[in-house]
Amino acid sequence: MRYTRYVALGDSQTEGLGDGDDVLGHRGWADRLAENLARAEPGLLFANLAVRGRTAEQIRDEQLPAALELRPDLATVMAGMNDVIRPGFDAARVAGVLEEMFAALVGAGAHVVTVTFPDIGKIAPLARRLVPRVLDVNERIRKAAARHGVTLVDTFPLTYITDARMWSSDRLHASPEGHARFAAAVAHALQVPGSDDTWMAPLPLLPAPGVWRSAATEARWVATFAGPWIGRRLRGRSSGDGRTAKRPLLTPVACDHGDSPTVL
Repeated sequence: MRYTRYVALGDSQTEGLGDGDDVLGHRGWADRLAENLARAEPGLLFANLAVRGRTAEQIRDEQLPAALELRPDLATVMAGMNDVIRPGFDAARVAGVLEEMFAALVGAGAHVVTVTFPDIGKIAPLARRLVPRVLDVNERIRKAAARHGVTLVDTFPLTYITDARMWSSDRLHASPEGHARFAAAVAHALQVPGSDDTWMAPLPLLPAPGVWRSAATEARWVATFAGPWIGRRLRGRSSGDGRTAKRPLLTPVACDHGDSPTVL
């Protein structure tokens, strides 16, 4: 299929955190995908409604109405991880919200793409206790996607997805390589001209770090990233407070980057 109006809905991953910064701007997998699509369809218009910190319900309530007004023929929905890591998580409720978005977007004529979440226990060992939540919501996402004819990029079975090189130092957001590979995965799922399966190429093995180095890395991560995140939760704050979508309107795509994921 050829797409001319692409709208991305989601949280910090779709906003592009980990691929750029707040000074020069964040690129991210959705922007990279739009660039890829625009090479095949130069007239493509693209809007990225994603805002960091948003839960599935917030994405539905804040972004879905705006997305429907833009009348996309392609929409990507990545939501739920901010729910998984919060107290009171309810997999059925989160999956139900996602399914509402699937139904509304498909009903409006959009081809919808969504994703399952990786094994976060392998990305951040201190998050192992949350893996059952990921397994539960992933299975529900698979079933909801199948019910509505939504294209699913299933990341959980891909072992290389949890490699540290795929993630930024905060372990919450993909690295530039991770964003590039996921954009390539979606392009491949959509059969975009020029796409292929090189995004699935495994990363070369690295020597296992020693015990002391691993312990020091975990301690540094807790102090630098986990601690501040917990502090925000205790104060009822979010990283997305006061923020709005970086690209709220459908506009033409500049695709002069010309890069692709590195097969390391």
